[in-house]
Amino acid sequence: MDDHQNSASRVALIGYGLAGSVFHAPLVTATDGLVLDTVVTSSAERQRQARAEYPDVVLADSAEELWGRADELDLVVIASPNRTHVPLARAALEAGLPVVVDKPLAATAAEAEELAALADARGLLLSVFQNRRWDNDFLTLRKLIADGALGRVQRFESRFERWRPQLKGGWRESGDPAEVGGLLYDLGSHLVDQALTLFGPVVSVYAEVDVRRPGARTDDDTFIALTHANGIRSHLWMSAITAQLGPRFRVLGSEAGYVKYGLDPQEAALREGLRPDGPDAAPWGAEPESAWGRLGAGESPLTGGGTPVPTLPGDYPAYYAGVAAALREGGRPPVTAAEAAAALHVLEAARLSAAEHRTVPLEATA
Repeated sequence: MDDHQNSASRVALIGYGLAGSVFHAPLVTATDGLVLDTVVTSSAERQRQARAEYPDVVLADSAEELWGRADELDLVVIASPNRTHVPLARAALEAGLPVVVDKPLAATAAEAEELAALADARGLLLSVFQNRRWDNDFLTLRKLIADGALGRVQRFESRFERWRPQLKGGWRESGDPAEVGGLLYDLGSHLVDQALTLFGPVVSVYAEVDVRRPGARTDDDTFIALTHANGIRSHLWMSAITAQLGPRFRVLGSEAGYVKYGLDPQEAALREGLRPDGPDAAPWGAEPESAWGRLGAGESPLTGGGTPVPTLPGDYPAYYAGVAAALREGGRPPVTAAEAAAALHVLEAARLSAAEHRTVPLEATA
């Protein structure tokens, strides 16, 4: 094995906006076996920011500069606007480079499946950044289900709700379909991925997709109802106009229910400049007892019903640790392109359901 193979995998990050600077760069640099080698951004301001935060990083103005250096790199992370995900992922794979793409992988399941086939043909890793599989509340819920604490799960309610009555602008709120904006493909990518991860394939989809705020051009208040092949129903809400926020999870089983309010603390910590590998003494991803969810039956948790359940620490670093292991050992990445395509089938069905005011059947594929 040569020195290059013995060294850490060198990562090129495309995009240094919110996703690149807050999530990917800090998590890559906190991962044993990975090193942030190059940041690609055409913004002079963002280049200065990247240089200040990572003094040894190579700066590039365009992704094209990477393809001629493919033999110097081991992984490309795509954290640029959604419309660029497919062409950049295709170019990276054709250059012989493994790829991580921020969600959503593509605008359509067909595009996702084409990229998956290309990666398979080239024998290259292709993974999608679904960090919220490592949210503290999701990890806790998975354990409760695995332990049988709820009995047989019957209904799963999951929400990402915000109160943002004023538009922020930018491509995420653009009405151009090419931008793949709106909450259905943004927060919905997380919500659907979590539901599929917990409860498996979906056989029918019903959705209500609304544009509520004055001047808005894409969905900002959306609901999806899924029926899984095993009979479990998932009800998923994503909204920017929720004046009173509901529980993050309300999961109802034959023996008990679990209700959890609030958000995993990791995004806020990353935005504040805290790092998983930093000197801060507090355990990464931990939350105070006051934020714990409650498990019980017969009474509202808001009036003291149920028993507090200690929330497991969130663990976003586990994603890139899994990517590093897959690069090193050639195994399965922590999130596969096939899983991303399955979620996109659901999102496409949701869009069709809302447009045609009907429930859309899906073939339940693993």
